[in-house]
Amino acid sequence: MSRPTTYAVPAPAASPLWEGYSYGLIGVLVFSLTLPMTRIAVAEMSPLLIGLGRALVAAVPAALLLWLGRSRLPNRDEWRGVVLAALGIVVGWPLTSTLAMATVSSSHGAVFNGLLPLCTAIFAAWRSGERPSGAFWGWAGAGAILVMTYALRQGHGSLQTGDLWLLVAVILGGMGYAEGARASRTLGGARTICWALVISAPVLAVPVIWMGVDLVTTSGWPDIGVLGAFAYLAFGSMFLGFFAWYRGLAIGGIARVGQVQLLQPFLTVLAAAWLFHEPVEPMTFVFALAVIAIIAGGRRAIVKKAA
Repeated sequence: MSRPTTYAVPAPAASPLWEGYSYGLIGVLVFSLTLPMTRIAVAEMSPLLIGLGRALVAAVPAALLLWLGRSRLPNRDEWRGVVLAALGIVVGWPLTSTLAMATVSSSHGAVFNGLLPLCTAIFAAWRSGERPSGAFWGWAGAGAILVMTYALRQGHGSLQTGDLWLLVAVILGGMGYAEGARASRTLGGARTICWALVISAPVLAVPVIWMGVDLVTTSGWPDIGVLGAFAYLAFGSMFLGFFAWYRGLAIGGIARVGQVQLLQPFLTVLAAAWLFHEPVEPMTFVFALAVIAIIAGGRRAIVKKAA
């Protein structure tokens, strides 16, 4: 009598959602140091030079990676996402957030950045055809009111100039995250950020080089700590962090994996207090946690998706 044929049962593959969460967390850990590093860099470098210069520096390894990997050109639909990602997270968010760091602390900016996940969800819902429920808009309004309350409290009853820059940064960042993630579904996370950096380089080259030469000739080379912070912004926040972030959003979904970024404000506050000895009042933690709770509720309220 012949023995029955047996077949090896393959081990179950890792859940795409949890894989997306893992990549998303790596990206958030990198991004959480962006504002404290920016705060260090603005001590000796102009906000405009930091905001635009970090993208130009990051474009060098991006172009090299595309060339070595013989990367294909994005198709027409992917180009839309790449261009909007470049406008949002290569030029817009770095420039406006750096301008904000010239007048507000990184822990203050971290609470505003708590709105980034919600803003990203709005752009993702708009572009992907999802239908947010009434509860979603209720959570969104509550989060906006809470953040404005915190800003008014910190500004002694009036908005600071840095707060306005932070609001613009959140809008541009949300657009760049959502559009870049949409393109990375077919183009890949690494290629998406690389192409966004490369197409931005010709526009950034002239003003950045001019400002860099002017800085060196008038004030000399910045301190080694300032240069180190700028290097982190260029190679970490502007380049490597997006490899993991866009891959996570593409694998697990923009709305779901975007929830991981709810950790970023709290991580930024901890980094500012622990690594850079920036004073942080206890109420900042309270507001940061409240923003995280509200945005988490808003995420859960997105209930309808397009077929």
